[in-house]
Amino acid sequence: MKLETAISYMNAHVAQLDPALLRYEVGSFAIDSREVKRGGLFFALSQPEYRDNGFNGDFDDSTKYVPSAFEKGAICCVARPDRFEEHKLELEQYRDRIIFVDDSIAAFQRLAHGVYLEWNKPVVAITGSAGKTTAKELTAHVLEASGRKILRNVKNYNNGLGHPLTVLNLARDKSYDIAVLEMGMSTPLNEIARLCRITPPDVAVELNVLPVHVEHLGSIENVAKAKAELVEGMKDGGTAILNADDARVVAMTSLSKGKVVTYGIKNAAAADVRAENISFARFGETKFELVAGDNRALVTFPLNGKHNILNALAAAAVGLQFGMSVGDIAKSLASVAPPPQRGEVLHFKDGFSVINDSYNSNPAALLSMVRTLVDGGAGAKRKIVVAGEMLELGEDAADIHLETGEQIAASGITMLIGVRGLAKYMVAGATKAGLSNARFAEDSNAAGELLAGLVRKGDVILVKGSRGVRTENVIEKLLEKFKLEEERDAVPV
Repeated sequence: MKLETAISYMNAHVAQLDPALLRYEVGSFAIDSREVKRGGLFFALSQPEYRDNGFNGDFDDSTKYVPSAFEKGAICCVARPDRFEEHKLELEQYRDRIIFVDDSIAAFQRLAHGVYLEWNKPVVAITGSAGKTTAKELTAHVLEASGRKILRNVKNYNNGLGHPLTVLNLARDKSYDIAVLEMGMSTPLNEIARLCRITPPDVAVELNVLPVHVEHLGSIENVAKAKAELVEGMKDGGTAILNADDARVVAMTSLSKGKVVTYGIKNAAAADVRAENISFARFGETKFELVAGDNRALVTFPLNGKHNILNALAAAAVGLQFGMSVGDIAKSLASVAPPPQRGEVLHFKDGFSVINDSYNSNPAALLSMVRTLVDGGAGAKRKIVVAGEMLELGEDAADIHLETGEQIAASGITMLIGVRGLAKYMVAGATKAGLSNARFAEDSNAAGELLAGLVRKGDVILVKGSRGVRTENVIEKLLEKFKLEEERDAVPV
């Protein structure tokens, strides 16, 4: 992309820019000066932009890193005039290589939108309180099986910075056929609506509405409104793919600007795409029939739990919109594996199995994984849950942990280990509900030591926690003491 084109998309001020630079081909875009590449464009972000674009918290003013970006080979840097004046002593020598904008984040997003318009191919956008990344990867995997080249967010780049960073890949490579992009939110500041303005979805996928981020949004009703921004932001004539098992998602039907396709398990009779005859063998071996209209196909699915079957149904519904057959979709779903720490199943040579779900946690997601443990571990000698404290639950967090502990105890597990902080209330709730073996560990290392000392052949274990609790350390403690079985070949999602 020529620099003058980027400047046009950003609506930037360039009166003082060296005119010779306008024809320069920009090779990359960065918001972290450490990631600047020679010939790239660096965006200097500061607190005012973060505040005005829906980001909570205090952030570093990266205008001070402009000199280091130039040292790494940046062709130009994008900054606000007021931030330039504040750092003028260090930046004056670069004045003719600085592109001035009123808001660096807004300019970054406008640039991404311009690149998207140039590309002009379909966007599948996915949101939900839980399962976004898995559903995104499953959807991309299914579509790739049709021979299409798919752009997707790396990691969980699903916010106002990660999303445009992903889209800007199209400036370098326009050969992608479809973009599959997850869209996240954690505040009441219209984050998903902002993302939809960058890339209006042709297909909008709504997974679920759960009491996540209520600390910032105030209620689950507000969470539902925020998630509904995806359907409101879809293109006219597009397709909304909605989870028929979630009443708050089904209520978004009226917001669709085009076709509505539903998927489900509990409400399968009312769903356009559904799973029937579900059966679980050991963990990592799930079977169900994928049904759409009069067409059906048997799926042997390597992921675990009904929540992941729902994710697969969402991916299948997308595949059907792009002309894939039920049989081709079923075949593609058989070749996936969970990403690390998101429902990853580890089988150990000593005869026990672990579900590693250490990426995130909230009450609904935790209880869903506990049900996965109980359903899939019916033949296990013991069913053990290692659960970290759940974050961002607001002023009722202690009561929520207590109630969650009670529900875990009622599920039929053998043992609960609560990890860190408010998890002590989870342990108290489980004990109150009659679970005789409920213990508390001060941190994940202590929990790992405890589990490694008591695990036995025939156990199935769920390790579930938010990133801040670092329950992946529990897995590390097990791997220090025990060896894994040989892993089968599969394509990670």
